[in-house]
Amino acid sequence: MESLHYLLMKTHAHINRLILSQAAAIGLSPGQPKILECLLLHGECNQKAIAENCEIEQATVGSILSRMERDGLVCRSQRDGNRRSLYVSLTPQGRDLAQQMEEIFRQADAQAAGQLTPQELAQLTALLETVCASLAPTGKEAE
Repeated sequence: MESLHYLLMKTHAHINRLILSQAAAIGLSPGQPKILECLLLHGECNQKAIAENCEIEQATVGSILSRMERDGLVCRSQRDGNRRSLYVSLTPQGRDLAQQMEEIFRQADAQAAGQLTPQELAQLTALLETVCASLAPTGKEAE
């Protein structure tokens, strides 16, 4: 039997490859799909919230957002005169691509769970949430 870390890594690689190939077909580069999903789910967010939600570094988010803004997918604006924090929101074009990605994610989930019963899927989801929580940085690790 394969080790847990290897199976998690292999599963991530397979589903990531599937999703990113379909994202590329609609003109998105790696990193953009998860930011679109974050903004579709949470609405307007600042860069720090996007980084935390997407599990990527703030500097990386900044460079991805610059490309997305250039391509007309997002817009950044100040809120309440706060010049230190820019808030990001989807443009109509970005919302359209986010909705297309939502369908791509749904199809990838369906393919991944295709051989599982609804009960097995619920159990797998609960177990993965537990594993994720046990690996999430806490306290000093998060800093």
